[in-house]
Amino acid sequence: ENIFCINILYENNTKGRTAIKHYCCNCMVGHRTVGAHIMTIIWFLRWARYQKLLIDLLSAFDDEDVIHVDGEVNPVRDLETIGEELRLKDEEQLMQNFEKLDRVVNRGGDKKLKPEYDALTRIKTILVDEKKHIRFGDWSAADIEVLNKYLFLTSKPALYLVNLSEKDYIRKKNKWLPKLKEWIDKNDPGAPLIPFSGTLEMKLLEMEPAERQAFLKENNLTSALDKIIVQGYKALQLEYFFTAGPDEVKAWTIQKGTKAPQAAGRIHTDFEKGFIMAEVMHFKDFKEEGTEAACKAAGKYRQQGRNYVVEDGDIIFFKFNAGAGLKDAKKK
Repeated sequence: ENIFCINILYENNTKGRTAIKHYCCNCMVGHRTVGAHIMTIIWFLRWARYQKLLIDLLSAFDDEDVIHVDGEVNPVRDLETIGEELRLKDEEQLMQNFEKLDRVVNRGGDKKLKPEYDALTRIKTILVDEKKHIRFGDWSAADIEVLNKYLFLTSKPALYLVNLSEKDYIRKKNKWLPKLKEWIDKNDPGAPLIPFSGTLEMKLLEMEPAERQAFLKENNLTSALDKIIVQGYKALQLEYFFTAGPDEVKAWTIQKGTKAPQAAGRIHTDFEKGFIMAEVMHFKDFKEEGTEAACKAAGKYRQQGRNYVVEDGDIIFFKFNAGAGLKDAKKK
């Protein structure tokens, strides 16, 4: 929504302009169904280790065409089952490596691997002894280095999506939603729970824009996709900043806490190497004032240096030395 607002408000000629969104994809969506081959499950778990966010996709309605693995729909039970399956998979991986290190460190006297062994011992306490997911532990910087090495499944943040029937989504009622909320509040406090309807979202995608807007207004609805994307970004500690020029407005994804030169490097490495300054206005200020000139007049258009930490929603014009990248290339 923000990027199209910038596209409309920006003072340059908007004819022929392009608005480009940028979405995250480092996530893994998991659900349970009958007929999943064992090799598919093994591949799924291996691939999931390399993702940064796990999405639990829960079914909260009956469908004759989908046979549930446990014979009936019960998303709370599914959450518990999936969570335990992931924990057991991590336990298997942990114990294999823990036993190897135990032989090397305690029997072989290898002091170099002692810090890693100690970290795995602390992880074992949470994962095996207390039977908790790793992300609920309190980890030091040294522990996190070890966690990053092993890519445990339960160390990743989780996002919970509940697939409702179109009818339930429109009327905003489903018997499982309060039970799921209660389970998440108890077992994963603060984690997002987002209801959506896959059937409805497919219908919306097939509609023309005017028809879609009329349908949403008539039924007092909003698509859940924007919320899913926003919550995914928050879970991954990601943010947007925007660039706007004569031909296009574009959103760029950065890690939260990124400084201006590194943000410039997302556009092109030469921007980072030759960084001079960033001219910044925040989206909410731009929307409120209406134009870049009005932001400048109101003192809301700022010049920032190398130590500026980019904020979510910043609209940035980077100034850089165009020859910096060329000079570095010649040195090599």
